[in-house]
Amino acid sequence: MKTATADLFDTPHVSGLDYRDTFIGEVEERALIAHIDDAGLSPFRFQQWTGKRLTHSFGWSYDFETGRFAPADPIPAWLERIKAAAASFAGLCPADLVQALIIRYDPGAGIGWHKDRPVFEHVVGISLGSEAAMRFRRRAGKGFERLSVPLAPRSVYHLSGEIRHEWEHSIVPMAEPRWSVTFRSLSDKGQMVVRTR
Repeated sequence: MKTATADLFDTPHVSGLDYRDTFIGEVEERALIAHIDDAGLSPFRFQQWTGKRLTHSFGWSYDFETGRFAPADPIPAWLERIKAAAASFAGLCPADLVQALIIRYDPGAGIGWHKDRPVFEHVVGISLGSEAAMRFRRRAGKGFERLSVPLAPRSVYHLSGEIRHEWEHSIVPMAEPRWSVTFRSLSDKGQMVVRTR
């Protein structure tokens, strides 16, 4: 089994992984956390299972109970500045980021191994509150190749290409509260679904 650990510099260890420490300041972080807490969060549901993290989607939502991909509430004005900054970091136009997912992780909450839904392409996340560990893995023979990236408070990451499509990722359960904002663009499949609606 091959194991790697990312450092806190902007150089990715795997194609398609970009990371930057201190993407926003403390004042903006506090404002985003307050907005997230006021946004009508609800427990994440996957089929009959209810997760510990609280979420809300804007722009587009994916219902993990039904598999339904559908329009959601518009991305609110309080996310527009950070969306533009996230797009610039990822080399995208702000209009490309059509979905925003906000999450609050209370103690004990994390995310299990998964890949983002195929209707989405680029994934740009901003980490708020406590530091988190974002883990990556992909099948390598009889085991897994693994990578762990510490997500510092106020940092940003971008997943595309190899790391987005060939690797799964997860978030280690939190000991302290954490919040996140994740923006996504549509894949060709997602754009096709939108055109046929």
